[in-house]
Amino acid sequence: MTASPLPSTVPTRKLLSLSLAVALCGMAASAQAQQPTVEQLQQRLERLERLAGVSGGAAVEGAGLVDLDQRLRVLERRLELQEEERVTAAKAAPKIAVDQKGAAFRSGDGNYELKLRGLLQGDARAFFGGNSQNDTFLLRTARPTLEGSLGRLLAYRFTPEFAGDSAGIVDAYADLRFDPAYTVRVGRFTSPVGLERLQSSSALVDVERALASELAPNRDLGVQLQGEVAKGKFSYALGVFNGAVDGRDAATSNPDDDLEVAGRVFFEPLKETDSAWAGLGFGLGASAGGKHGAGSSFLPRYRTPGQATFFSYRGAVLADGSHRRWSPQGWFYRNGFGLQGEYIVSRQEVARDGRRTALEHRAWQATASYVLTGEDAGYRGPTPSRPFGSNGGLGAFELTARYGVLDIDDAAFPFYADPSVSASRVQAWTLGANWYLTANLKLATNYLHSRFDAAPGGIALPAEKAVFSRLQVSF
Repeated sequence: MTASPLPSTVPTRKLLSLSLAVALCGMAASAQAQQPTVEQLQQRLERLERLAGVSGGAAVEGAGLVDLDQRLRVLERRLELQEEERVTAAKAAPKIAVDQKGAAFRSGDGNYELKLRGLLQGDARAFFGGNSQNDTFLLRTARPTLEGSLGRLLAYRFTPEFAGDSAGIVDAYADLRFDPAYTVRVGRFTSPVGLERLQSSSALVDVERALASELAPNRDLGVQLQGEVAKGKFSYALGVFNGAVDGRDAATSNPDDDLEVAGRVFFEPLKETDSAWAGLGFGLGASAGGKHGAGSSFLPRYRTPGQATFFSYRGAVLADGSHRRWSPQGWFYRNGFGLQGEYIVSRQEVARDGRRTALEHRAWQATASYVLTGEDAGYRGPTPSRPFGSNGGLGAFELTARYGVLDIDDAAFPFYADPSVSASRVQAWTLGANWYLTANLKLATNYLHSRFDAAPGGIALPAEKAVFSRLQVSF
């Protein structure tokens, strides 16, 4: 006879079996008239056996307590086996989770996973003070993301970008997770130099990145060894890449025969301790390589936080030699307060008409933020403890302030850059307010002000004044 699962719950099964056992023991201990007879107990046990799919055989005339006890033990063991089968099947069954972090599909053993996430950012931008840029509404970011794992060894991430005039690929890489201390990443991802460049755009406290990020490489193609040790107190990354220009993504293929080595070390010595300095982190990023060629794949244009170009090279200028960067960086977070800063130097050898020069540009930025509603600040942004609309919650409110400077090497003018359309220095400050309605919905408003110093032989560009607002949906 094929056994079928008992339709009742496990606690009910155990209760029935226990009740029968108690009755049998009570009968052995007392012969009082109110106790069930052996025949009644046998009938009750037969009903339980039928429910459990256990064949106890034909009723035996005159069966005693020993026979009933043996049949009870068989029934209990069958119930135990059925429960073990149920637990095993539940562990092996695929799991689906949908929450504020997106949708996840995971195998029963957890080795195979697919996550669906997304980021949508829409801006409203208004300029003042005679600025030549147009007021506009802008779809700044539209990025679905597929990420997950294929077994314990292999993880992946794929992120296309649909904002702008044409679609492109932001991230596309695979991780070979040998150990948390050493993972190999291959594909297209952010070069490990700039602190703010490595921060997700969804976690930025200001609408656009600071001036220091203009000198750091963005996404590049290559292979990288990375890891964390000492419970995350020390992390590192070291990779070989095609080479990206300052502040931009690399070309889809290597435009010359040069490669770039980039790396970063970062320390959080008091992480996860009770110290007041537990939120302190500091490190150094750097890159070194070569570039030989003309055009946007070799030489950058630098932009203000308002996304206006304030420096560019003349068309006849070539990148012609080594390109090196180094960037000390750090952060400090305590309760609702956050402070993030970095300094970066980019040194590029350039040439024009047989003349070669090494130009060295420098930038720095400091960004402070404070969460007014009591949530903790952090590199990945705050999460509201009382989301808007939930039990009268209003979400989380944050104030931000930032100041930054970018200095162009004076040797760039006038031979390598036109002083009439480029500035030698820009100073920018930003004041902002963020409203995190939920973990997935954010409203941000910034006032940006940038002031320019004239290049040698040129005139000062007009100051940039703007208000940027952003609606962000992320999951």
